[in-house]
Amino acid sequence: MSITVTGTIERRDIGTGTWALLTDEGVTYEILKGADKNLLKAGQKAKVKGQVREDVMTIAMIGPVLEVKSFEVISSD
Repeated sequence: MSITVTGTIERRDIGTGTWALLTDEGVTYEILKGADKNLLKAGQKAKVKGQVREDVMTIAMIGPVLEVKSFEVISSD
């Protein structure tokens, strides 16, 4: 399922560590490995377009896995 969401990037120390997007609505997505390094900055706010991957499981299991297709940085801390 393709989605566009706005939220804040977070680094979670679960397992070997993972990146997450906490949306403005309070939903947490786990960012699939391989995302652009310019997106992966804790505290940065971004609008992300991507694909929810229901065929992928992770160790962290913090929420649906989001494969980032594109993003726009809104602000950074």
